[in-house]
Amino acid sequence: MQTTSHRFRESAAKAIQDPHLQSALKNLQTGFVAARQRAADGLGEFEAMRDAGVDLKNHILANLDLYLAMFEERVTAQGGTVHFCATPEEARQTILDLCRDYGAKTVTKGKSMVAEEIALNDHLEANGIEPIETDLGEYIIQLAKEPPSHIIGPAVHKTKDQVSDLFHAHHGQYGKTERLTEAEDLVNEAREVLRQKYFDADVGITGANFLIAETGSTIIVTNEGNGDLTQMLPKAHIVISSIDKVVPTLEDVSTILRVLARSATGQEMSAYTTLSTGPKREGDLDGPEGFHVVLLDNGRSDLLGTEKQDLLRCIRCGACMNHCPVYTAVGGHAYGWVYPGPIGAALDPHFLGIEESRHLPNASTFCGRCQEVCPMRIPLPKIMRHWREEAFEKGLPPAKERYGLKLWSWAARHPWAYRLGARVAMRAMGRAGSVRGGRFESLPFAGGWTRGRDMPAPEGRTFIDRWKAGDRG
Repeated sequence: MQTTSHRFRESAAKAIQDPHLQSALKNLQTGFVAARQRAADGLGEFEAMRDAGVDLKNHILANLDLYLAMFEERVTAQGGTVHFCATPEEARQTILDLCRDYGAKTVTKGKSMVAEEIALNDHLEANGIEPIETDLGEYIIQLAKEPPSHIIGPAVHKTKDQVSDLFHAHHGQYGKTERLTEAEDLVNEAREVLRQKYFDADVGITGANFLIAETGSTIIVTNEGNGDLTQMLPKAHIVISSIDKVVPTLEDVSTILRVLARSATGQEMSAYTTLSTGPKREGDLDGPEGFHVVLLDNGRSDLLGTEKQDLLRCIRCGACMNHCPVYTAVGGHAYGWVYPGPIGAALDPHFLGIEESRHLPNASTFCGRCQEVCPMRIPLPKIMRHWREEAFEKGLPPAKERYGLKLWSWAARHPWAYRLGARVAMRAMGRAGSVRGGRFESLPFAGGWTRGRDMPAPEGRTFIDRWKAGDRG
């Protein structure tokens, strides 16, 4: 996927003016956010389960080499093969070679953010193999030729009418000529179109939510069942995952599963939690003849032992972006790469370099909601602050921004100057605002605010003056 993270500001401004996108993003507040709160409230030990999950992931990261070796040993014992890949290029070529070994002309795919990370679809298409996304959201954006805009809801930026237009434009070749408008009818039409694709595919590719070291199993968590068909019907099942998804035991993974679905969609458990362990055995009625797990590093091991290691605890639930005031205003595409929202703002600079993605850590109010709802308690604001400091030290922000920060830093270290400046500014803005109806339509240095809303004129005394006077009301 070609990055456009360096154009975040322009992309965000455009997104805010897109009425279709703004309409679609409202569903995050009425859907995911409310559902998560109900699910968390309904599990008395939810916070304790989060703490247990954090401790477990920290233990795994401290012993990652041990559990990866154990996982490889168990996969091999079950008749499968593990392929360790250091770079996206190596992972793409490994999967392409495997597809060619099985004579693949078409492959079905379950949802995988790692596959997006390595731009797998483009690589397969460029080499004469047709990838077919089977997750409904991924299928929609594949028709639209767009990247996903959300980790668990790839097409959350699309309205129902836009999906209807896409299906009407693309499904005529399958005899579907009527433009459908009801969600249930659209889902049924997609199901009918995709059904034969499962039988025709030579290879099935899925992601993995977890890798179980003690059994050599991979786990996918879905709500559609498409992942089961993708991995059971073709001749070979290829799993693409990152090295940080390994978990020691099935009992351990049950701890994380209890907070994953609640944090992601507000369910107690997803509709399907599917374990895959090796290829078809003698006597099995179905299943793939080959089972391959492609494990991608792509710089993740470089995070171990650093102040950003906590990022490797992420279980890709999407809760941080569902609750982020920036993401819910501009959507995922504005971030310009695979991982959007707060997790993307903290993780993408590692993959892309801070020079390309310096705007992303600044796309945060630091309200802390992302860390508050993260089931793995990842300190996302703290990590974004590290990236901001690195960008500043490298001189990446423009001179106006750097000098402004230096001035703010000086004022913060000299309280008398801060208080004096606040009093003068408040009084001047208060007087100016009194002749403008109490609001400013534009202000110097505040264009980012006033382009979308008025700035209320300050009234009364400063907060510090009121506090010193004993005003606690």
